[in-house]
Amino acid sequence: MSCLGRGIRAGALGAAFGVLVLARAAVAAPAIEFPDVDPEWARLGQLLFWDPVLSGNRNISCGTCHHPRFGTSDGVSLGIGEGGIGVGPDRRPDPANMPEARIPRNAPALWNRGATEFARLFHDGRVELAEGYPSGIRTPVGEDFVEGIASPLAAQALFPLVSPDEMAGHYGENEISRAVAEGRITGPGGAWDLIVRRVVAIPAYRDAFARLLGDGEEVTIADIGNAIAAFETYEFRADNSLFDRFLRGEAELPADARRGMELFYGKAGCAACHSGPLQTDHEFHAIGVPQFGPGKAAAFESHHRDPGRALVTGAEGDAFCFRTPSLRNVTLTAPYGHDGAFPTLRAMIRHHLDPAGSLDHYDPSMAVLPELPTAGGDWAELDDAEGAHLVRTSIEIDLPDLDEEEIDDLIAFLGTLTDAEAARGRLGIPEAVPSGLPVDR
Repeated sequence: MSCLGRGIRAGALGAAFGVLVLARAAVAAPAIEFPDVDPEWARLGQLLFWDPVLSGNRNISCGTCHHPRFGTSDGVSLGIGEGGIGVGPDRRPDPANMPEARIPRNAPALWNRGATEFARLFHDGRVELAEGYPSGIRTPVGEDFVEGIASPLAAQALFPLVSPDEMAGHYGENEISRAVAEGRITGPGGAWDLIVRRVVAIPAYRDAFARLLGDGEEVTIADIGNAIAAFETYEFRADNSLFDRFLRGEAELPADARRGMELFYGKAGCAACHSGPLQTDHEFHAIGVPQFGPGKAAAFESHHRDPGRALVTGAEGDAFCFRTPSLRNVTLTAPYGHDGAFPTLRAMIRHHLDPAGSLDHYDPSMAVLPELPTAGGDWAELDDAEGAHLVRTSIEIDLPDLDEEEIDDLIAFLGTLTDAEAARGRLGIPEAVPSGLPVDR
């Protein structure tokens, strides 16, 4: 059984939604709801987002791998986190602190992650709203998760901080990485607590939190997550594209984009998964993206697979299912796929049209992988017949063929989902951060 218990095909759903969307040309666009953001919290979050003080070795910030120059991603298939120097495709290993591995998944873009409909985050949805948890959010630390967290986005922001390959560093390198290696994430003396102590030891941060929380109030890791989420919600809101203005009756689409829209919501079947105002159903689907890189297997396992959603649910039917990405600003966020397997929208669309054939004949040169001497086995999973068979048999999409002109039209429509104002940034990159550490501009 597939992730949703059914295959995904073009048909009545796409056609019916297409009629609805076309009708909205004369009325209001579908509502995209965002929480109110306090500007002071957003400004504090901006500084924290760009400050390397949150990382174990004080050498990498959230913005390093979610950089506006690369559409709030990093422009590569699988990035280098801890132990890297530079940003984007130019990022390279630090010879004095060689990374142990690539990041196993593509850095997701952050556009509209603050919208209230984003109740699940990460490629596998391992942070999500859920009943039965004290915080109301299910996370990898279970019921021990911190109190006072305002949203799934705020919760998500905390986990790269305690990932050895992303920001924490490796055992023995610093006090935070040692806490992570020993399983001390939450509670006094845990990795998050150590990060809070670092932050409040800096007068500018201590004063800012005092203004927002009140004098004498204890700062928690939840407050840091909430501040970062406030910034991301404000900075990366992208809901004023040409498509939005078209739906509000304020603009017209070019002829090729109009044809592409009709394909998207009709014959091509894209809207079966890329539905709603942000072009995502927020569900998980297996589309057969070729697998490479370190994967997400346990240390004792001999393969390099990434089972996707199955890592969260434990359900066999969720194997190789990944979250449907929103398509807002999608023209800015290449490469595409959970591991960045495809460098262009055209290549990604072609994969959707023939996922099994694409998987069987994948060209590794399409992957954008910074050189990393320690990254042995990048292609082990792609070359593994058993793994490829498992990915192939999980595929649940069956879409009609399109000719090159139709693909051109689809790409033209996707271009109308770009919000140029959001892409330019609102608060932008700060000139300096309170820690005095370098900012990855």
